[in-house]
Amino acid sequence: MASSVACSILRKTLRFQLCSTLDSSRRVALCCSSLASSSQSAFLVRRAQTQSISYLPFSIYPRFASFKVEDDENLMNVLQSEIECVKEPKDPREINVPKEFPFEIIDSHGDQTITLKREYSNESIQVTVYMNLDIEGDDIRDENVDHQEGPEVQPNISLHITVDKGQGFILEFGCKLNSDELEIESMASRSDHFDTQGAYQGPVFSDLDENLQKALHKYLEVRGIKSSSLHSFLYEYMINKDEREYLKWLKNLKEFLLK
Repeated sequence: MASSVACSILRKTLRFQLCSTLDSSRRVALCCSSLASSSQSAFLVRRAQTQSISYLPFSIYPRFASFKVEDDENLMNVLQSEIECVKEPKDPREINVPKEFPFEIIDSHGDQTITLKREYSNESIQVTVYMNLDIEGDDIRDENVDHQEGPEVQPNISLHITVDKGQGFILEFGCKLNSDELEIESMASRSDHFDTQGAYQGPVFSDLDENLQKALHKYLEVRGIKSSSLHSFLYEYMINKDEREYLKWLKNLKEFLLK
């Protein structure tokens, strides 16, 4: 948890540094202002504030080039510092998988989600897993929140579940997963053969009969979607994935700047 919070804070710092470094038009104006010792220089100042740097005389380019070098060096220093600060993530294979975990994990580099797949009887089940890490960071840094009371704040884990029997009819569930329960927020049925825009897909889930709601929760549980065993694993896996993707993004940015 502490690692993910630290990374979230450092990302905002990095975004600020990047914006400051790339604010070239303002630096152009400041540089020209320092050169404005004559009416001609004053004219260049006004022109630089509203037009591209390409309009400036060649003799002024070296001064702007020095700003560019300093900015690039500063950006590289910030990037390197951030890379060193980020803890090296685990290999995903080192994360303990729950016993009798029935899903195949599809984890593509560069994606913010993972996909769980399995076959159950004559059904193909697919679960797309999302986790909103920004909620965690914002809540924890909110000075108005009393962190001494209540349970530890954790990011939301959202699941988009599809059950397909290959007969042209698909069930879809939108769920929120926490350590205590699996909350079904929405349910729909659709055909994969026709355009379903505007088609009736079922009532609001919370409007269903309570016994039907319980039966649908059991329907998902039988297919391996259980809050007790799934939440802890997915929470650890998605935190680790976010760190892996962030570190890779930093290294790609550094490699781009070095070329």
